[in-house]
Amino acid sequence: MTELVYADRAAGTATRWWRDAVIYQVYVRSFADGNGDGVGDLLGARGRLPYLADLGVDAIWLTPFFTSPMADFGYDVADYRDVDPIFGSLDDARALIDDAHDHGLRIIVDVVPNHTSDQHVWFAEAVAAGPGAPARERYIFRQGRGAAGELPPNDWESVFGGSAWTRLPDGEWYLHLFAPEQPDLNWENPEVHAEFESILRFWLDLGVDGFRIDVAHGMVKAEGLPDIGHSDQIRMIGADVVPFFDQDGVHEIHRAWRRLLDSYPGERIGVAEAWAPSPQRLANYVRPDELHQAFNFHFLNTPWEAEGFRAVIEESLATAGLVGAPSTWVLSNHDVKRHLTRYGGGEVGLRRSRAAALLTLSLPGSAYVYQGEELGLPEVLDLPEEFLRDPQRLRNPNDGRDGCRVPLPWSDGEPHFGFSLSGVNGTWLPIPSSWGPLSVESQLEEPLSTLNLYRDALRIRRERRAFGDTPLAWLDSPEGTLAFTRDAGFTCTVNLTGAPVELPAPGRVLLASAEPVVQGGVACLAPDSAVWWQRDDA
Repeated sequence: MTELVYADRAAGTATRWWRDAVIYQVYVRSFADGNGDGVGDLLGARGRLPYLADLGVDAIWLTPFFTSPMADFGYDVADYRDVDPIFGSLDDARALIDDAHDHGLRIIVDVVPNHTSDQHVWFAEAVAAGPGAPARERYIFRQGRGAAGELPPNDWESVFGGSAWTRLPDGEWYLHLFAPEQPDLNWENPEVHAEFESILRFWLDLGVDGFRIDVAHGMVKAEGLPDIGHSDQIRMIGADVVPFFDQDGVHEIHRAWRRLLDSYPGERIGVAEAWAPSPQRLANYVRPDELHQAFNFHFLNTPWEAEGFRAVIEESLATAGLVGAPSTWVLSNHDVKRHLTRYGGGEVGLRRSRAAALLTLSLPGSAYVYQGEELGLPEVLDLPEEFLRDPQRLRNPNDGRDGCRVPLPWSDGEPHFGFSLSGVNGTWLPIPSSWGPLSVESQLEEPLSTLNLYRDALRIRRERRAFGDTPLAWLDSPEGTLAFTRDAGFTCTVNLTGAPVELPAPGRVLLASAEPVVQGGVACLAPDSAVWWQRDDA
């Protein structure tokens, strides 16, 4: 029965399904709590699979749920083959994978290959073994500079702030591009390659459909670990001068992983979280013999104006097309402020975020939806200080990521809004008391809600699978707007101005973020709105 349901759901996309898939990111800690301790878990995610299937997505990307001391909320892995008790058990992971397939949903899991936890058995062995021991060759250990080795081996700084080096009592320093609890692996060591091939096989054998590869641009460092000399550029993750990111050597690793993925049936995929200085460099990660997708952060970072969006869409499609890959489109994730807030917040931000959803879902390629964006959730900017634990705040107190990780509201009822079982002491981050009307329960009852806008858009997109990977053709439109066609008779128009704009009506309205006024063949688009049109004679 599982295979039949799964095959029916993916009809027409049994191969290369990922080229136009809509993939929903589940930040596990904040999605749904199944055991009542206030923290999201695999049991909770499993219980909400019907919601995701009804929403209309094709796959789910789960953030790390592996054994971890949680110095960086799971991106510091101590055991890649087991589930942290906070999130459940390995049996829970198996059940979630199987149930997802029963619902016609594919599962993508996070893999963290740039670094481990400092509590990983390998690092414990390296620390105990002492300088010069083979166990230290799995990581990047160096002698310090200065008369007594008291200075770091080079001037690299951590993405989270401060030096990228920590000194052990025996005098040697180890590299960590992120928190000190996240020591970087040495990908020049064959043991590291073999271990991660084994880890990938472990999860592929359990049935996962792919991997999101954390810091896919960071595993290889420049030979000799040279100084940078310009500390401001260290923080620019995509800067091409940084000798620890986007080095050419990472691509051989990704080629090996692609060969492994291709050896399994069912089009298992690899998705690169890769920050690169240009779309051209980013396209290197999705060449035919490398990974299947790479996140398009250039699109995510585009300000709300027509010229910028058109430029990044054209460049993204052109550069991905050079290597035969689909582009990807993403508006938010667990590492950035929610786009509703970035687009201005309040009613303006909501209008723009709804329009951005229709723009994104009408573009060629694959789209990513971050949990809660379908509810129109804003960034939470006023979390109490005692809840703020993001290590990125060490770099800048205003740069924390807690505000986009607040648990989802499932029902309109305090104190837990359906996220946790009744009687729990509290959710790991507090849910704003104003979020009741934004809950899933409330929005399902409101025909014009943001949730129903997403549901309708994904239904239309699924019914029109042909336009998922077909070309885009721009149309002339007034200043401050975008207009383009996709498959026969389908047009998307977007007004990125704060005033109504008139243009010829391309057909009948299929879906709108704000209903246009159509009279005598002329459509008046509402401010900050998007409309999908269908020409009846097509």
